[in-house]
Amino acid sequence: MSYAGKNLKYIRKQREWTQEEMANQLQIKRSLVGAYEEERAEPRLEVMETICAKFSISLEEFLFQDLALLNAQEGDSNNGSGNSYMERRRALKSDKTISLASMVTFVPVKAAAGYLAGYADPEFLDELNTFTLPMLAPGDYRAFEIIGDSMLPTPSGSVIVGEKVGSFKEVKNSNTYIVVSNADGVVYKRIITNDDRSKEGNENNENKLTLLSDNPLYEPYQVNATDIVEIWKAVYIIHKAGAQPMWNVDQLAGVVNNLQDQITSLKKKLN
Repeated sequence: MSYAGKNLKYIRKQREWTQEEMANQLQIKRSLVGAYEEERAEPRLEVMETICAKFSISLEEFLFQDLALLNAQEGDSNNGSGNSYMERRRALKSDKTISLASMVTFVPVKAAAGYLAGYADPEFLDELNTFTLPMLAPGDYRAFEIIGDSMLPTPSGSVIVGEKVGSFKEVKNSNTYIVVSNADGVVYKRIITNDDRSKEGNENNENKLTLLSDNPLYEPYQVNATDIVEIWKAVYIIHKAGAQPMWNVDQLAGVVNNLQDQITSLKKKLN
């Protein structure tokens, strides 16, 4: 019996890598990593040699020994614990008594496409890396990498740390949120609530939320409340030092012109 697929998955999860990250390390396709781990295919000899060299194990160990079991036995002899690595990690994630270092699951851009299908799947979430922020109180947090300039001056590549919003009633007007919807996937926007829709007599907006970009070059748009699967209130923004973008004259002129157009449009509606 070959343990190659099982051991490959164990090595990857020890390092908290996604299948894509492991594929990059081995310079193979991500689909091959999945096929090897699910034992639908046996790794080629050159791939196994790369794995053994990179992770300092012998080919015999990789093929014929259960590395997870060996690690558990070693842990049992060292500290009396026979739990596997993943069991210890899940226990740490579920320990709500940890107040100084709350666990935050990180969703990079490359995982955003699969997040819509796997946001509630524990196995999918275990594929994602985690980190801690000592300033966070215990709670349900998730971090999302954002790309693009729609939320300038928040730069592209920033990581938004969000706290789970339990219901639409908790959404505060004009605050920033990560919104996960079936139509748009993962987006970072300000939410404009429609609390005054009854005054305007616009019942059509009753089950919709307006999403607004900080960059006025982008028009606001509406999403159906029933289309939204998750909302995360932004609590921290993380980006590289010096990454704050600078507006050039042409960009500022465009922003001013866009604002003037919006003001003119609003005045016409009010009149």
